[in-house]
Amino acid sequence: MSQLAVTVIGPDRPGIIADVTEALAGTGVNLEDSTMTLLRGHFAMMIVCSGPFEEVKQAVEPLRGELVITVRKVGPEHEHAPIGPSYLLSVHGADRPGIVAAVTRMIATAGGTITDLTTRLSGELYVLTAEVELPLTAELEMLTRALEITADELGVGVTLRSAESDEL
Repeated sequence: MSQLAVTVIGPDRPGIIADVTEALAGTGVNLEDSTMTLLRGHFAMMIVCSGPFEEVKQAVEPLRGELVITVRKVGPEHEHAPIGPSYLLSVHGADRPGIVAAVTRMIATAGGTITDLTTRLSGELYVLTAEVELPLTAELEMLTRALEITADELGVGVTLRSAESDEL
């Protein structure tokens, strides 16, 4: 058994998730981590699973054509050790190039890591939401001020607030 990453991209239609997951289940694969979403009418899926590489590739082959599917081996799982408390970051305002780059650079400069990020464009309104982990040593007031300055330069609003933990 290999650790596998399976990606699927294509025009949305009913049944894509069922088709892909049935093909994978037929090889005995158990989905370990996944994310699935619609992006401007296109379906996108990423799955991490353990399974027989060649069998998985063959199982999804009939779905290729309308869908772009990749199956690749990935190294052993790397446990993500949280670097510090979680925060929710939101940005909203008029759409323009560079919003994601500028805001994520501020998080990186503070030593933070982004564990989830989503953007949406609705008309001319651009919305970014992200889950961010910041080290305990992060200067939260300085980061908040840097985000506000960056947001002003971009003509958008920004908020950073503490998130509730989701321990199971």
